[in-house]
Amino acid sequence: EVQLVESGGGLAQPGGSLRLSCVASGFDFETYWMYWVRQAPGKGVEWISTITSDGSHTYYADSVKGRFTISRDNAKNTVYLQMSSLKPEDTAMYYCVRKQLGYRSTYYVTGSGPPSSSDVRGQGTQVTVSS
Repeated sequence: EVQLVESGGGLAQPGGSLRLSCVASGFDFETYWMYWVRQAPGKGVEWISTITSDGSHTYYADSVKGRFTISRDNAKNTVYLQMSSLKPEDTAMYYCVRKQLGYRSTYYVTGSGPPSSSDVRGQGTQVTVSS
């Protein structure tokens, strides 16, 4: 069974930092691209960042570029999202997602275009940025 378990969320002050982790199981983690999305209350899902299977390429939404860093440790089946210079508008539920193998879309690079309906998402971790 494919499982993605996020952790590391919580309350942070504006300007602060958090590191999210997502531990994967039930599949060959090093084969898959992984990405993060977030959803704020009353808003749609926003693509945040993608990392290729070997970690050699990363992509970011303009809203987080320069503040967030995605990385992965294939030996630990874990993908991370280091978030710095947090803003109140970063408040959202953050989800780790496994991209479907072989599916092509600009969504995973720019956030536009359709993601695959077969992408697998975890349960999420809440991030709240407030003073």
